[in-house]
Amino acid sequence: MGGTPLRLLRLSAAATVVVSQWNGGAQVGDRPAAGRLARRLVSSGIALPRPGTTTTFSPRDVTVVIPVRDRPEQLQRLLSALAGLACIVVDDASADSPRTAETARRAGAKFIGLATNGGPSVARNAGAAEATTPLVAFVDSDCVPSTGWLSPLLGYFDDPLVAAVAPRIVPAPASTSSSLFRYERVRSSLDRGEAAALVRPRSRVPYVPSAALIIRRNVVALPFFDPDLRGGEDVDLIWRLVEAGWDVRYDPASTVAHEGPRTLPSWLRRLAFYGSTAGPLARRHPGALAPLETSVWTAAVWGLALRRRPVLAAGTLGVSALVLGRRLHGLVDRPLYAASRITAGGAAKSALPALGGLARAWSPALVLGLASRRTRRVAVCALLAPAVSDWITDPGELDAGRYGALHVADDVAYGIGLWLGCVRARTVQPLLPRIVLRSGIWSRRSLFTQLGGARREEGAGRLR
Repeated sequence: MGGTPLRLLRLSAAATVVVSQWNGGAQVGDRPAAGRLARRLVSSGIALPRPGTTTTFSPRDVTVVIPVRDRPEQLQRLLSALAGLACIVVDDASADSPRTAETARRAGAKFIGLATNGGPSVARNAGAAEATTPLVAFVDSDCVPSTGWLSPLLGYFDDPLVAAVAPRIVPAPASTSSSLFRYERVRSSLDRGEAAALVRPRSRVPYVPSAALIIRRNVVALPFFDPDLRGGEDVDLIWRLVEAGWDVRYDPASTVAHEGPRTLPSWLRRLAFYGSTAGPLARRHPGALAPLETSVWTAAVWGLALRRRPVLAAGTLGVSALVLGRRLHGLVDRPLYAASRITAGGAAKSALPALGGLARAWSPALVLGLASRRTRRVAVCALLAPAVSDWITDPGELDAGRYGALHVADDVAYGIGLWLGCVRARTVQPLLPRIVLRSGIWSRRSLFTQLGGARREEGAGRLR
């Protein structure tokens, strides 16, 4: 049981032996049956691949595209870190474009100068159009890849269904260890965490940022990024790839340092900008931006518990376990036991994350609620509960007071941007929870069975 979304797969006795061998470090091998089983496990997110040293791709097969605007010092630092790789620098109408061109020339990089500022999407597309290698890496000028950052990522492309792979984005070392820097080290908006993952909407890693991203060049027709999006273009690209049937991988074994905002006002503006992208993205990807997604049973249990109806909440939980157990009958040895674990565990583990998502989306309303004595207590609890939960999980180097204050500021700044973006895009989708009446818990027979060239061509065609 596992994956994104949650699935239940039944393995034959022979398959169980094979999976046990894989867990012990054995390779998949060339047998078609083993390949189909591995595909089903990996592309459903139940199993994570462990790529070895690739013999298919090398650094010579990668062209690095660097969009830049008014960052000559950071660009020079990045080009030094990328020495030995083919690089294309795209200047997005900098104030001193000749200086950027000279910096690129000294490093041996190709230079493209745009006459007008079109945003990161336009700049990245212009660079990708000039690349001829099988793989294109997008790295922003305010980033610095670690030594050997490519090696852990290239092996994933031995899988023909992997379209893109992303490293972990971590905050760049700062000259002063401020509270903001220490908070970003444990809760950066760009950091996708310490565990490798399959990237899917509504999963633990729903997207990866294009601050550092490697993509297979032939999976999508140019332009890669939507030129109409000045923010969220990376999320849009990743979700289009996933919707077309490709796999996208995240591997924190490779790290890239990112130099983010250093002052509180600039940090808050950046968070508000991130929030403002939710509205346009929701118009392109309906349902993917909901602040909460849960089953109607779990929502009912939470609602009854909040209304101080513990007996009814427990009864609803029991009924949901019975209903699920009936659906699992014939699929597992102890259906009621498995159903009880799913329902009880799901309701308990998802409560605080669900509250965090809702509080972040509705934080502007919660701030207004502080002004009323009738709603003040609820607003304070909703704003602080996610902060307390996150601090207990990973406090980093901050005390509870400073962590909580920055966490609330993080949520409110993002929430303000989200509301403004929803107004501009004329949508309320990112504000509304998504409650599912009935969700599948086992893999459909047709899922991940169209393999090989036909599947890849179909995916590329849909992206066009």
